[in-house]
Amino acid sequence: MKPPITFILICFLFFSLISRAQEDLNEQAKPIVAEGKLLYRSEMASWYGTDIFLEKYPNRQNLGGYVSYPFGTLTRCVFFSRADAPKVIGTVAFDSTFDVKTAVVDLTEREMNEIEKEYYALRKAAIQVVNNDTLFKSYNNTNLNLIPVLDGGQKRVYILTGPVKNGVVIFGNDYLLTFDQQNNVLTKKALHKNIIVTSLEDFDAKGQTMVAGMHNHLPETGAFITPTDICTLMLYSKSAGWEHYYVTSEKVYNIWNCKTNQLLVLTREAYERIQADGKNKN
Repeated sequence: MKPPITFILICFLFFSLISRAQEDLNEQAKPIVAEGKLLYRSEMASWYGTDIFLEKYPNRQNLGGYVSYPFGTLTRCVFFSRADAPKVIGTVAFDSTFDVKTAVVDLTEREMNEIEKEYYALRKAAIQVVNNDTLFKSYNNTNLNLIPVLDGGQKRVYILTGPVKNGVVIFGNDYLLTFDQQNNVLTKKALHKNIIVTSLEDFDAKGQTMVAGMHNHLPETGAFITPTDICTLMLYSKSAGWEHYYVTSEKVYNIWNCKTNQLLVLTREAYERIQADGKNKN
């Protein structure tokens, strides 16, 4: 007996709506992915740039800090002096591979250019906010890492919690600040309300491997993976050995491919249907 035509039409409309929902979700997620990859570029330049600079610059007492920012296809980490009117005392530039062997190092002292002045002032303003507001929490064996972003006249600073020790991956306890053109803070937001610490050494000690990881978003964090989640995954997933990472919410599954650095967003309904189909086939 053939199914009635109305049933066929209903099924067709259902799957069409599901497909359109997937397209809409993944389109909405594109700016988040781009922002996460931008944060990753900054953190990678800061990580490797600091190691290279400290190895080559003997007068550490003169070091006042650093900022990292995109410069065309390169990412620069710029170090400035400890002074009321700081100067650049070193620049380390990386291409997209972040290979330290091809990094370009320049220890020439010079004045900051205009874009560096903006990043420096924004970072300084963010530090003042963090140091004088109880919103921001700190934990043992962690650092708060500030990532300033200048984007088409918009100013924002992401704050990630980074581990001090190797073999640890931290999600959460991250924040987003926005500023006006005079570097006055406009908004302050905790992106995740908690902190999730994964010790990779615990798995290694038990002889276990973890090919995927997962955490859940509360409604106040939002349905989508955050730029800070993506940044953290790009920084740590390869050393963790993860192939995929799942960020779930009430209605959405975010699936990050750690090998290709690509995101797939599914409705919970679609994800559960796929899981059910897989079990039925097995």
